Amino acid sequence: MCNRTRKELHDIAHIRNDNGIWKIQTITKHSAGVAELTEKFLKDFGLGELAKLMGLLHDVGKNQEAFQRYIAAESGYTPNCKSERVPHAYIGGLYAQKILGDASFIIAYPILGHHRGLYNCDDYQNIMKSCIPPECDIALPHFDLEAAIAPLRNLCKCFKRSDDIHYLIRMMFSSLVDADWLDTEAFMQPCVSTLRQRNDNIAILLERLEKHLLLIGANAPKTSVNNIRDEIQKLCAKAAEESPAIFSLTVPTGGGKTLSSMLFALRHAVKYGKKRIIIAIPYNSIIAQTASVLKGIFGAENVLEHHSNVDFSASDEDNVRNNDPLPDKLRLASENWDYPIVVTTNVQLFESLYSNKPGRCRKLHNICNSVLILDEVQTLPITFLQPIVNVLSALHTAFGVSVLMTTASMPALARNYRGTGRQEFRGLDTVHEIIPADMQLHKRLARTELKFIDTRINSNNYDSIARCISRHSKVLCIVNTRNDALEIFKRLNNDEGHCIHLSRLMCSRHIQDNISLIKQLLNTKGTGIVRVVSTQLIEAGVDIDFPIIYRQIAGLDSLIQAAGRCNREGKQKVGYTYVFHLNKELPRGFISDTANATESLVSDKITYDWFSPETIRKYFERLYSRCGEFDEPNVSGLCKSSGFYFETVSNKFTLIKDDSVQVIVPYKESSYIIENLKHNGWNNSLFRKLGQYSVGVLKNQFKELYAAGMLEELYDGIFYLSDSSQYNLQTGLNLQNNYLEEIFIK
Repeated sequence: MCNRTRKELHDIAHIRNDNGIWKIQTITKHSAGVAELTEKFLKDFGLGELAKLMGLLHDVGKNQEAFQRYIAAESGYTPNCKSERVPHAYIGGLYAQKILGDASFIIAYPILGHHRGLYNCDDYQNIMKSCIPPECDIALPHFDLEAAIAPLRNLCKCFKRSDDIHYLIRMMFSSLVDADWLDTEAFMQPCVSTLRQRNDNIAILLERLEKHLLLIGANAPKTSVNNIRDEIQKLCAKAAEESPAIFSLTVPTGGGKTLSSMLFALRHAVKYGKKRIIIAIPYNSIIAQTASVLKGIFGAENVLEHHSNVDFSASDEDNVRNNDPLPDKLRLASENWDYPIVVTTNVQLFESLYSNKPGRCRKLHNICNSVLILDEVQTLPITFLQPIVNVLSALHTAFGVSVLMTTASMPALARNYRGTGRQEFRGLDTVHEIIPADMQLHKRLARTELKFIDTRINSNNYDSIARCISRHSKVLCIVNTRNDALEIFKRLNNDEGHCIHLSRLMCSRHIQDNISLIKQLLNTKGTGIVRVVSTQLIEAGVDIDFPIIYRQIAGLDSLIQAAGRCNREGKQKVGYTYVFHLNKELPRGFISDTANATESLVSDKITYDWFSPETIRKYFERLYSRCGEFDEPNVSGLCKSSGFYFETVSNKFTLIKDDSVQVIVPYKESSYIIENLKHNGWNNSLFRKLGQYSVGVLKNQFKELYAAGMLEELYDGIFYLSDSSQYNLQTGLNLQNNYLEEIFIK
């Protein structure tokens, strides 16, 4: 036994060395700790007893003598021993089967997958044919099967579809993974565990918001816009008293929906005992802006900003100097979202809800009993719309989540549609709109008109559009692809005033700098010409104000977003957003489908009120009727109770299909960061900062750059554009006339 007795190598769940003193957490103690946490996480949904049993059984397999030898050797407790890792999770699943019979899959799937992830049903069934090793023979705990199964049956009745039971397994899995990791952390890293202290409660945060709104109201001028914002806030406060449901808040640009939606969420949470507010946003630019506003009101210690561009490193000099634990707390909270306010992306939220991986699923149980705000809900991808609607329905009906969808152009999601494909879209049962139709917000907040340039004119080319733009001193032109933006920009007279280009051929930092410059120029009196040509990236979350906008034909919701950048502050009586065509075909797919739905309305020869909820609803109805697939990955088919395919769904449910390769470009401090990494070695904080200096290029374009010797591989799969002449400080990455078409709005 490598100088250790059999007794010494028994009942070890975890082991650590504290300054030469070995400390052991027994399997019994660890299992009891995990069971206590899992029961706590899910007792509000009647699943406490099942969750507790799951926690007690999850590590039974560690009693194997081979596993005990392995953990002792790996930890250094028996340094002269060698042992291979042995599987142990399946044994807990087998015990669940002995105790629960046919209902065992509810906890057996999570137990089997709590380290490697949820299995597909065929793999699961093969594993469950195994036998329990003799040394793992334990006395079965007393368990009242009927008492545990009864609330499970009641919960399953809440699901809209019979096959929605897979969401229940995901929540059980999430609670087990989080409980296992938390209890392990408390033993192995007690100092880290203490950072997970509680934050301010929801009631205190509501008080802060109400004081903030009172202060704004006292200092704001009594304008018609501010009066409307006050009306919206009062309606949100009133709606917060209504029973938990799926709500919508349709407010035009400038109506103050960010703070109004937070007022609803916090009041609703206080009244109905919701644990946190989760805000999901489609664009990183809006996330940064929203998170900044919320941190200013509630304090950075109460707002978790979780997306790909955020750095939780504690290496910042000010943090180190002040011994500030906040970055570490935020990093820990990002693992399981145990925070009062979470601001994240649609991608992070929905891909986690359909993931099978322990790390991504760990947060799911903390989505339960929360208020979920979906901002700019019209951007939800149509080819994934059915599984998204399905999970929203399940979260609300079974797991106590109240949903608030916010936008200026609300999609019609409470209906069924038959598109051109095989699938019928089955919408939400009911959506409660907070703003009454007779309030006519779109008219009262109207500051611009949409004018469609006659679609019969097919002479619009890059030169003609550039000439139209050049007639105005302050103008924004938005097009659908990077190529179109570059071609129009090149035809402007760049020596005349300020001409600025925006597209994803530029790195994020470059885009942010240009947007800041645009804002500065527009807010400075006496600034002359400011002409901007951009892709759709400027349409949402960017507070800029142009008197004139040109927008290439697109979906009506995109046109309305573009119009939100026109006469935003109401400085003129009316602004104009001109919708034009280029004499070329639009890229197939999302852009052409949405543009065709808009053109079908234009061809009606009816004088539509383009900003009215009724017209927007009609647009979405026509769009959905043209759609081929509402569930492209076939999630509904892969998640039926007769056979769950968790791993397959996880691989297929990818909201943004990115076939590009990220290339770091030479812009501002990126070269300095790279030199630092070369000389000083890998640094996670510096590496994360490089994310804002990368540009995505298609694989064939990447191969051309690489073959031309313009790229340097810093680390495995991480490339730097070493030829600085290939990055233009006006237009970004030069791909030698091979441009990356932007067929998906990011």
